[in-house]
Amino acid sequence: MANPAQATGASGPAKSETNAFLTPLFTDRRVVAVLGLGFAQGIPFLLVYATQSAWLVQAKVPLATIGLMSELTIAYKLKFLWAPFLDRHDAPLLGRWLGRRRGWIVATQILVALALAGVAFGDPAHWLGWTVAFSLALGVAGATQDVVIDGWRITAAPPERQALMSSWSEIGYRVGNLAAGAGALYLSDAYGWRTAYLCMAVLLAPARSRRCWPRAPAAPLPPGGFVETVWAPIRDLLARLGPLAVPVLALVAGFRMPGYVSSTMAIPLFKTLGYTNTDIATVTKLFGFWIALGGTFLASAIIPRIGMMASLLIGTVVASASHLALAYLAWHGGHGGAAFWTFAVTVGIDGFAYAFASIVLITYMSRLAATEHAASQYALLTSLCALPGSLLAGLSGFVIEQTGFTWFFIGTSLIGVPVALLCLLVARRHGPMEAPAG
Repeated sequence: MANPAQATGASGPAKSETNAFLTPLFTDRRVVAVLGLGFAQGIPFLLVYATQSAWLVQAKVPLATIGLMSELTIAYKLKFLWAPFLDRHDAPLLGRWLGRRRGWIVATQILVALALAGVAFGDPAHWLGWTVAFSLALGVAGATQDVVIDGWRITAAPPERQALMSSWSEIGYRVGNLAAGAGALYLSDAYGWRTAYLCMAVLLAPARSRRCWPRAPAAPLPPGGFVETVWAPIRDLLARLGPLAVPVLALVAGFRMPGYVSSTMAIPLFKTLGYTNTDIATVTKLFGFWIALGGTFLASAIIPRIGMMASLLIGTVVASASHLALAYLAWHGGHGGAAFWTFAVTVGIDGFAYAFASIVLITYMSRLAATEHAASQYALLTSLCALPGSLLAGLSGFVIEQTGFTWFFIGTSLIGVPVALLCLLVARRHGPMEAPAG
């Protein structure tokens, strides 16, 4: 988000812009709703795998198996396939009462809560199949919740309010991530994993209050059936990109690949080095929350100044290079005393770079999406961004068993080299250091 003071150059206008940002929270129930719904979106994803990986390590699940279980988030990469169905059909029972979008929101949040409870009553040390089944269900429910909430946000407010709605949604999402990360880890240390997951299910209850949700119109049904609905935005994107389609889509697919592969084994590394869940929560979630905000603000400020493609190049280089800090931590080892501060600084470097690169990529993908296909094309691009890295991450445990953590993180850093070269190729072929025009 751009700094208002920088945008105006004066304290008076900056204060006015700040008030304009805060006032709708108290006057527009749609903003209150999107803040709560963003919070609900932020809870499930980490609990499918990332936070749960600490539980799996404690249960002495083999690293190779833990790596494979990162594929349980696959629904988040494929959600664009069933998104048109949610636009075409009402939720069973609830749709007639609440309307299409609000009905699906309530239905998916109920399913998320039930899946969280299912994971809570599992025991990965003795019955891993139960945990896998309910984690997969949690991923599907959480990904579907993302689709319907994004659809509600886009249609509930006019275009001039979308930036405000997106900003408050992102704030809610980060707080939800904090609860599902630090909150769940703290609760697990104090009361056990079952209590932690059940508490996360309870946290979703306020988001299901429909009183602050204005009814949003359902999107008109596109002609041509389900296949045409899915294919139309893809065809439009390919046509607009023209000869740049292959390199641009390859850049999107590869940009966060190093980060996806690296993050899969970050918590197992921390646990292997002897850090407690409380240590991990404090550093990666509480301390990391503010570090990530810093990376977000820097990216928002730098993109308008140096251009889109230059920002992408910096993002991929910095994010990939930051994995060398994790390699150093793996090599340095230990915990407690000075080693704890090595842990904190390492996580800070990686988290700042990850947040910076993520915001740059989000901005780039948003520019690639056409207005008439914004939701579908953005869902497609986010799926393309996540799928290759997620699939490769499934092999991470096997790689570590052969190489160890240090060489693994050095390897994930080197993945960024061809991505940076591809970024240079796209920039050179396009001319100006900006995104291809939509």
